Amino acid sequence: MPTGQTLLYFIYVLAAASVILAAESLYLSYAGRRYRIGTINRRLKRLAEEAPAEKTLQGLLLERGLTATGDFVFSAIGLNRLYTQSGITGNPLAFAATFVLAGLTLGLVFAFLLHFSGIVGLGIFLLVGFVLPLLVLRRARNKRIQKFAKQLPDALDMIVRSLRAGHPASVAIGLVAREMPDPLGTEFGIVSDEITFGLSLENAVRKLSQRVGFEGLHLLSVSLSIQSKTGGNLTEILHNLSSVLRERQKLRLKIRALSAEGRMSAWIISLFPVAMFLILQLAAPAYYGTVWNNPVILPVFTLFGIWALLGDFIMYRMVNFDF
Repeated sequence: MPTGQTLLYFIYVLAAASVILAAESLYLSYAGRRYRIGTINRRLKRLAEEAPAEKTLQGLLLERGLTATGDFVFSAIGLNRLYTQSGITGNPLAFAATFVLAGLTLGLVFAFLLHFSGIVGLGIFLLVGFVLPLLVLRRARNKRIQKFAKQLPDALDMIVRSLRAGHPASVAIGLVAREMPDPLGTEFGIVSDEITFGLSLENAVRKLSQRVGFEGLHLLSVSLSIQSKTGGNLTEILHNLSSVLRERQKLRLKIRALSAEGRMSAWIISLFPVAMFLILQLAAPAYYGTVWNNPVILPVFTLFGIWALLGDFIMYRMVNFDF
């Protein structure tokens, strides 16, 4: 190869590498800026808008599907609790209406435009309108609880150091609300505001446990309740609770590491038939012949689908531990 052509290729490689490095630098800069912005919790952002603290507290509660006093709005307490614990902000009725309208639209499209049967359209409507929002809320709640579980031991240690320095409990909780990012920062800020406006520490933490749904907060609520009735060293109680929660988190991560192979096997076993079906449909559309016109095919596929989902559920329960 001539020297000039080699030099030209080398310049091309350098130019491509420069573009890649420049793009990576811009991405890291943007991601870092977004992270710094995200470290300020939502409550502090709203307080920075110079709104009164009482209105800020009421706004934070209302956007989580609660009343201005922190109680559940709907009589369906389970659904209201799920929406609140998911951390999704906004009107819960608008959230539900969005999925119902989307399910209705997709059901009508499949039933009338794509000429599927009415049963298929009804199934799509029920799946998108009612099942999908529950799955979205459960996933959001689980991710939020995991973040909260990682932050809570550090928050308790911060409260312990503040108490040992001679600060009252309300001041220690306010310090956590200012220093910790979301979701813990805003939640402890709500606790701090509720204590400021007259609610007892025990009741404020109990409401916090209901809003988040993390079992560690239930332990904290019980500990504060016992301490308020029988007395005791609150600093030592919170320090021991922080150690217990940290050890539980270590054990949970260890179990996830040991069960990683089982979870990956479950994913592969579950997705392999679907992937092969799609590959055959693309590579050889006539592979299945006229089998789709057989009236038995829909019940058989439904039965096998339910059986596969049952197997997935069993594998999920085998590799996920609650303790």
